[in-house]
Amino acid sequence: MSETHVLFLRCENAVISAKSLQDKARDYLLEQTMDGDRISARLVEENQFAAHGYAWMATYVSALEHMLHWAQRLDNENKLRDIEQLILKIAFGEYLSQLSGGIAISQVETLRPRDLGIEETDVSDFHTDDVRALIVDGNTKENRKALADLLVNSLESKDFGALGLGDETLEMVRDQFGKVADDYSDAAHEWHLKDELIPIEVIEQLAELGIFGLTVPEEYGGLGMGKTAMCVVTEELSRGYIGLGSLGTRSEIAAELIRLGGTEEQKQKWLPLISSGEILPTAVFTEPNTGSDLGALKTRAVLSGDCYKITGNKTWITHASRSDVMTLLARTNPDEPGYKGLSMFIAEKPRGNEIDDFPAEGMTGGEIKVLGYRGMKEYELGFDGFEVKKENLLGAEEGQGFKQLMATFESARIQTAARAVGVAQCALELGMQYAHDRIQFGKSLYNFPRVYGKLVWMVVETMIARQLTYASAREKDSDRRCDIEAGMAKLLGARVAWSNADNALQIHGGNGYAEEYKISRVLCDARILNIFEGAAEIQAQVIARGLLSGRN
Repeated sequence: MSETHVLFLRCENAVISAKSLQDKARDYLLEQTMDGDRISARLVEENQFAAHGYAWMATYVSALEHMLHWAQRLDNENKLRDIEQLILKIAFGEYLSQLSGGIAISQVETLRPRDLGIEETDVSDFHTDDVRALIVDGNTKENRKALADLLVNSLESKDFGALGLGDETLEMVRDQFGKVADDYSDAAHEWHLKDELIPIEVIEQLAELGIFGLTVPEEYGGLGMGKTAMCVVTEELSRGYIGLGSLGTRSEIAAELIRLGGTEEQKQKWLPLISSGEILPTAVFTEPNTGSDLGALKTRAVLSGDCYKITGNKTWITHASRSDVMTLLARTNPDEPGYKGLSMFIAEKPRGNEIDDFPAEGMTGGEIKVLGYRGMKEYELGFDGFEVKKENLLGAEEGQGFKQLMATFESARIQTAARAVGVAQCALELGMQYAHDRIQFGKSLYNFPRVYGKLVWMVVETMIARQLTYASAREKDSDRRCDIEAGMAKLLGARVAWSNADNALQIHGGNGYAEEYKISRVLCDARILNIFEGAAEIQAQVIARGLLSGRN
């Protein structure tokens, strides 16, 4: 048996052991959270640290499984090289160590096996010969040095390990949008420093390339590509600047809402306009003091003749001034508590101009100044009798808004995970470039073990997040439910983006804290990924509840 196949066999057995450990954690949590024959929301909340920690454990196990699948695909195509084998070894060695030693679920919270009712004997059982071998020969100084040597020319070759897409079309799409990202890398930093909107000419160029209709069916004017293609495009654009990768997010959400929940007439009218970039949508869901608790929304929509009149306030609305249409969630039935009284609207509005950001009657808005993610700007909005045509009630039926929105969460979180991978890759490349260029004590920073060690781990964990994201996209492309997988990808991807940015700034030293260096911007951009499209705590809650309910 070849050395590669021995490695694969060990990894396969290690995944089995990890799943057994995860099962023990699940059994413990079920004991803590079951009330009769159902899971109690109250008890889940009382055991929130353990429940969310279990979500992280499951995410690690899933990530390792998909890393193995990635390496096996490359091997089947005769494309598995030393660089990918080292990435696989380091990934398994480190994550297996953390599964039994402790997973950092935030900067101040570390999950230990005992927090999930896992006894020392269970940990001992987990440490099979294969697990021990992978840990001992995993994230070692020898492997880090070997991988660092292979990555010496990675900036020029753009080779940080094969992606394993297995599709020439996707590779060409990646190259095309990678060039766009590179073209705007310097300009993006200026947009950030000047706190300016991404120029409309850039949006028009991206519209011509088809990013706004990437996943919209061809019969509605889109390109009809899948979520995996969306991930590839989003990742590359976000590698240049998170704002570029985010331009397609609102179009993705709006198009998904209309495609899945709209009438045929609504699809025929709006999807071609969104796909072409002729209109720019924005998502108007969040309200002050509600955050992720959408069931507590208070904005009202009252039918009056042939239109609904909207009254209320919204906040954290991205790209709101420049948008032409809003997917707006409001309460049409005040007598229905929680989610049941919510409806979704396709709310038309005039685009803002230099004189007035919000020239619509019955609508006001103000900018929210933010640390990063500035290229589309954030706004708080006020509605006072703002009119929406009755025909623009999504699906022509009241009370379906939350259900319609839930149907888009998988795609939105997969897309956000891809944004996180792109930001992580950007931080990695900035750190790598600086480490090569900066000379200290007679040699480049890259030659110091703690510097190249940081960069090696960035390469490894970015690949882990990437493969988990691609796996969730493939599930979606196969029309399988993937809310857990999408949540895992977003949960891990956001942490990796922040970790990479923080470590890349550390490599820059004091210069990294200066605004003129791009990494200062990337750190600010990366931080938002753990919050929007569902905060890390919300993702962990979704994952835990889903797994405890028996979904996998």
